[in-house]
Amino acid sequence: MPVVNLAETTYGFFIPSVTLMGVGASKEVGAKAAELGAKKCMIVTDAGLAKLGVAAKIQENIKAAGVDCIIYDGAEPNPTDKNVHDGVKVYQDNGCDFIVSLGGGSSHDCGKGIGLVTAGGGHIRDYEGVNKSSVPLTPLISINTTAGTASEMTRFCIITNTDTNVKMAIVDWRVTPLVAVDDPVLMLGKPPALTASTGMDALTHAVEAYVSIIATPITDAVAEKSIRLIAEWLRPAVALGSNIKARDMMCYAQFMAGMAFNNASLGYVHSMAHQLGGFYNLPHGVCNAILLPVVCEFNLIACPDRFADIAEFMGVPCEGLSVTEAAAAGIAAIRELSASIGIPAGLKDLDVKEADFMIMAENTAKDACQLTNPRRATLDDIVAMFKAAM
Repeated sequence: MPVVNLAETTYGFFIPSVTLMGVGASKEVGAKAAELGAKKCMIVTDAGLAKLGVAAKIQENIKAAGVDCIIYDGAEPNPTDKNVHDGVKVYQDNGCDFIVSLGGGSSHDCGKGIGLVTAGGGHIRDYEGVNKSSVPLTPLISINTTAGTASEMTRFCIITNTDTNVKMAIVDWRVTPLVAVDDPVLMLGKPPALTASTGMDALTHAVEAYVSIIATPITDAVAEKSIRLIAEWLRPAVALGSNIKARDMMCYAQFMAGMAFNNASLGYVHSMAHQLGGFYNLPHGVCNAILLPVVCEFNLIACPDRFADIAEFMGVPCEGLSVTEAAAAGIAAIRELSASIGIPAGLKDLDVKEADFMIMAENTAKDACQLTNPRRATLDDIVAMFKAAM
């Protein structure tokens, strides 16, 4: 790992004030909103959850606690600045004072974006970068329905700039939700492909945090446990969506992966995946899953011992192997897990075009997530990784 002068380094640790976990946790949302002084709440969700009636059930729960509540279902996959500002208008037109985000990362990021603008004004693009806000976020409770992004508990917010088709990384301690809710009941019956992609997103969070140049003993501990749980429980969750034990364990796995990367940050996998999402509107978890072993191979010379650890966490028998052999076996195990749950083999399957690689590489180099990667990459290196992922 790169040498860090600990005498000159301090670390923050960011996490919601309260997290509600376990079967039925979402039933407490209304009471929590009332405790926090909400008068009129806006649920930020996607059209799918609204159509399925999930948002209406949460709305009923909130109203039963004496809090008025409306639904904004304009959060798209890979939410845009337009989604955010459409939501801001609905929030302001209806005199709301509180936000509940419901869904996966798209809904949570959209809700965070709305919270930034309704609290601090301006345009969501003003908040791109690190700690650009100056006032507390509009109060936010985030209810998770997928086991992957951990956006319900992080200080990260990813919004697509519709003028440039680039995903803006907003990293700000103020966007951390006040309350995070992880109820495995809300994840039952999710399609296998969604379960697979979000699970690989969680694995990517844990792996990138574990090899980050600002990893700490705390982030190491939760990253390790997350990887172990994902290696054990992701396949069962994909195989049988009604497996409540697998869903519950994946809730914990993705949350701990969130704890890890929320504080140790990420690396080139996410910086590159953000470009694929912005350019092609592709599923974030699928992009991460395809890129993860490729970037791991690039990073291997920087911290082989860390990748050897990951092999052990993944359940690879490492006795008798050298550090380098064990590390390579760990990366192979990641590839095998991804293939076993139906993740596409490469970017070619997603109609990605090599002609876009250089501009995506240039945008990757500007993305905040790459700053903590354990090895520096040139633009040519990044293009080569995109090509290797084809």
